[in-house]
Amino acid sequence: MEFMFRFAYPFVLYLFLPSLIILAFIRLRWARQARYRYSLASEFKQSGLASNHPYKKILFVLRMLSLLGIAFLIARPQLVDLQSKVKVEGINIILTLDISGSMHLQDDENDNRSRINVAKEEAIRFINKRDNDAIGLVLFANDAISRCPLTLDKKILNSIIEEVDIGTINPDGTLLARGLITAINRLRKTKANARSNIIILLTDGTPSEGDLDPTVAIEVAKQLGIKIYTVGIGSDTDKVFMHPFYGIVAYPKVNKELLSNIAKETGGKFFLANNPQDMRAIYDTIDQLEKIEQEMPLFSHYYDIFMPFLWFVFILLVLELFLSSLIWFGI
Repeated sequence: MEFMFRFAYPFVLYLFLPSLIILAFIRLRWARQARYRYSLASEFKQSGLASNHPYKKILFVLRMLSLLGIAFLIARPQLVDLQSKVKVEGINIILTLDISGSMHLQDDENDNRSRINVAKEEAIRFINKRDNDAIGLVLFANDAISRCPLTLDKKILNSIIEEVDIGTINPDGTLLARGLITAINRLRKTKANARSNIIILLTDGTPSEGDLDPTVAIEVAKQLGIKIYTVGIGSDTDKVFMHPFYGIVAYPKVNKELLSNIAKETGGKFFLANNPQDMRAIYDTIDQLEKIEQEMPLFSHYYDIFMPFLWFVFILLVLELFLSSLIWFGI
């Protein structure tokens, strides 16, 4: 492991150290000790009984070192493990999201959110519940791209999902199988275990012409032990809506047979989300997935090391108290 030293609050040192230096300078430059005159002082000096012991300077140095140690404690010293591996209970999940043009449609008259917005919001809610899972993101429409690799950094993943919108890639198509292959490729180098590698596929339509044969994606997923959960957004029956420019237009129909087959062949499960409430319930169901123990890389793991500095300050304060109270108190 590679370690690096740092202070969590370095600004404390930026403020405290100059102040300490100025205080020491004033103390040494202008401070004057009280002087007392005794009638026999010259006799004591001539006989060698007078003491020039620098005890006050020693006590002053001890006090300054104590204050310096306190500043280090407030700044919170840490050791940073730049790349450590720890055992966690989690699974690998690739969210594979359809962002074709039809995902702008709405499924609930009482909810003005589009399908894509519902899918994004519920995906973020799901991600925030999976603390120890490595999660990645693949997008597909008329093409497929890996938008985020497997990561434990949920803040970055959430910000990426929030920025996703129709038009990120060409929306005129639904290359479902190609999206699956892209997601499978992201899991290819991970441990091939059906309980640890999961794909959640969300789509609202049927694959477009020019897409790959879905059986190819199914076979590859089976060989690598990847379980695929499929979520159909919308309806598997014929529905129409009134378009403001094109008149009566048919809703895209979910290919229930294909999505059910993908899930069944890979050991997953098919869900149909007719509305936003169904979408949340589906994510909650998938949230009950099994967890296994595995090693995952955690970058910049921080270890507080305040104890050495605390003992340093404690020893200095006790030493100063001992010297000033029992050794040099009468000098």
